[in-house]
Formats: sequence, C-alpha cells, structure tokens
Amino acid sequence: MNVNEVMAELERKHPGESEYLQAVREVLESIEEVYNEHPEFEKAKIVERMVEPDRIFTFRVTWVDDKGEIQTNLGYRVQFNSAIGPYKGGLRFHKAVNPSMLKFLGFEQTFKNALTTLPMGGAKGGSDFDPTGKSDAEIMRFCQAFMLELWRNIGVDTDVPAGDVGVGGREIGFLNGMYQKLAREYHTGVLTGKGMTWGGSILRPEATGFGALYFVEHMLAKAGKSLKGATIALSGFGNVAWGAAKKATELGAKVIAISGPDGVVYNPNGMTDEKINYMLELRASNRNIVAPFAEKFTDATFTPGKKAWSVKCDIALPCAFQNELNEADAKELLANGTWCVAEVSNMGCTPEAIHTFQAAGILFAPGKAVNAGGVATSGLEMTQNCMHISWSGKEVDEKLHFIMESIHEACVRYGEQKDGTINYVKGANIAGFMKVAQAMLEQGVI
Repeated sequence: MNVNEVMAELERKHPGESEYLQAVREVLESIEEVYNEHPEFEKAKIVERMVEPDRIFTFRVTWVDDKGEIQTNLGYRVQFNSAIGPYKGGLRFHKAVNPSMLKFLGFEQTFKNALTTLPMGGAKGGSDFDPTGKSDAEIMRFCQAFMLELWRNIGVDTDVPAGDVGVGGREIGFLNGMYQKLAREYHTGVLTGKGMTWGGSILRPEATGFGALYFVEHMLAKAGKSLKGATIALSGFGNVAWGAAKKATELGAKVIAISGPDGVVYNPNGMTDEKINYMLELRASNRNIVAPFAEKFTDATFTPGKKAWSVKCDIALPCAFQNELNEADAKELLANGTWCVAEVSNMGCTPEAIHTFQAAGILFAPGKAVNAGGVATSGLEMTQNCMHISWSGKEVDEKLHFIMESIHEACVRYGEQKDGTINYVKGANIAGFMKVAQAMLEQGVI
C-alpha cells in the first residue's frame, strides 16, 4: 500500500470532505508499515474496502416549531463497517453536521469499537439541526420526525445508535419513544444512553469522561507520573467534560479551566461537587455558553474569546469538538509547561498540533483510545438489555476499568518504540486496524 496513492484516489472520489480525508490519512500513515508486512491484506484490498462506508442513509427531516412554522433539516446515518459486530455509534445534532464529518466519525468509531474488546461495528449519524435555543417541545418534535425516517434501518442486532454532541438523555428518550411506537417492539436495546427507568446502564452518562481519566491514569503510570496534584484544563462543559472533571477531581487532580464557544473560565481552586453539578445545568440550558459559571462561583473568572489552552496547566484534555486544538494552541500549551495531552473528543487535535506534541516528546494519546469508555459502556448497556438484567455501579465500573486497561495495553503493545517511549497514535490505530482487517479477511469479499 502506498498512502499517497490511496489518498489521491479518495480525494478524487470525495473532493472537499476534509474531516473524512484527514481521519483516513492519519490512520493509513500509522498502519502503512505493518500493513505492508501482510500481503494477504493487500491481495484482499482490505484498505480500499475499509475506508469506504458500507452504506449511507440521507433523509429529509421536516418538523414544526413553536411558532407553527415548518422547518426542514437533513438527517444521516453512516453505517461504516460491521465486520466485528452490529453497527454502533452516536447521533450528533449540530449545525455543522455534514456527510464528511459523519464519515470521519464512523471511520474512527470502527477502530475505537474494535479496541473496546466488545463485538461492535462502526457507525455514526445525526443532523444539521441546531438544538441551541430550542424548547423541549421543539426538540421532541424534531427527534420524532428524525426517527420517523430512520427507524427501519436500525435495530438491536443491526445498528444501535447512541448520543453524541447535541444528543443527551432527553433526546435519546424522545427518539426511543418514537422508535417503540413505530416498530411495536419493546426491546430496550435499540438505543443506548437511556434513562435508568427504561433500560439505561448505571455510569453510562459518566463513562466517556471516567474512561478517559482511567486511560490517562495508566498512561501516566507507564511514564512514572501521577494525576495527584496535577492541574488540568478541559474544553467544553457538557456531558463528556463533566465526567472528566468529576473523575479527575476524585483521583486527586485539580481542574482549573473549562471553556465554551464564548470563552474560558479560569477556576484556580479546582472543582467542588456543586461546580461539577452546575456544568450539567449549563448544558441543559440550551444556551451553549460557559460565562454563567463565573457569575455563580466568585472564585472563578471568565475571559471572553479565549480557549482553555490559554490557561497554564499540566494536562490538557480536549472534550468538545474535532480539530478544536490547533498548532498555535499546542505551542501555547508547551510554552506554559503542559506535559500531557489526551483527546477526549474525537480527533480533537489538528494534525499539526499532534506533530507539535510528538516532536516535543510529551505524552499524547488519541481520541479513539482515550474516549472509548463511552461506547464501551454503551456495549455493556446492550449486553444488560439483551440479558434483561441491570448491573450495579460497581460491576459496570470494574468492567470499564478492565476495558480501558486493555485498550492501554494494546496501545503499548503496538506503539512501543525502540527508545522505550510509546507512540499512542500508532499503537491505537494498528491495534484497531488489525482486529477489523483480520475479521474482514476471514469473512471473504463481501
């Protein structure tokens, strides 16, 4: 395989799909050497098949707002790869959603799910619907209209969506209610991230952030470092950042910054239970601003227009959106003494930022490894639903610990360099790729 040749053909077929092409290039550059050691992969054209989704559903979503006006959005479901299990991946409601974004996320999800040790394929979906400023009634009507178009293409053993940016427990509830009405199948396993009274798993809301900190804990231990006393800057203030802030604080670190589209909150005294809980109130307000945090807590200060990366910290955790941390941000973090960066959002750092961190020799780990705890716990939710049981928080947390430790071990196994350092990007990509590639090879050309 020649990466540039594969990319040239993809760029010809999919011009302008920058996020998708970026994600594919990053993976292919990591796996090129090991791929070329397996002529059977080349013969079966594994890469050429793997980089294209199995199918994409695109549909119109028409709904009525509170003023009685008709609104139209686009909805999508990208079923990327089912070699190791049913399609699994979140739904994202955000005005920037387009096919390129969802193909990148579905491609990443395929490898992330492979890393979890659970039998799940990769998928992603969503809509360019913007929940900001919408009422609960409007969000309900949109979710019902969205599911009216999607429901025939998902199912407990076919494709199991979950939440993502703009899709939390409220939206999953509306989507699930409409699915059950349409399908007349009252199996709770067709969506994950559900409420606790109707099939949800304990710890699912916290799982992405908790799992990320478990991974970082293993990464630091491998490098002879510790979370205790470390200062952390987080981007975002939603569900993922909330879970990360909660677990980081429990493990003895101090979260000194959170951010939103409007700016950054500097929180020098760290998080309290009240502050952590208020992050959820902020997200639920649908205003998508973080400034009120500093109005409520007088020991915090808000700076408009700045990112979390402007705050001096030991560890930086992007928790919001793809490509949110660029080369200039990376240089600012390094100048401020940051020694660890872990992507909790999907592809949170630009390629230039990643190269800057790697050239500086600091600890860096990619989203497909760091944030896999979310989808892993979704997989555990699916298992509980199929068994018609509910595990305790202790049982779920133990399984999440095991999965994140297994992911870290896989990254070390495939990413250890001759000088003893770990290239976590390479390790995660190769580990995920090898599992999916072998499954594709053994199942023939389909």
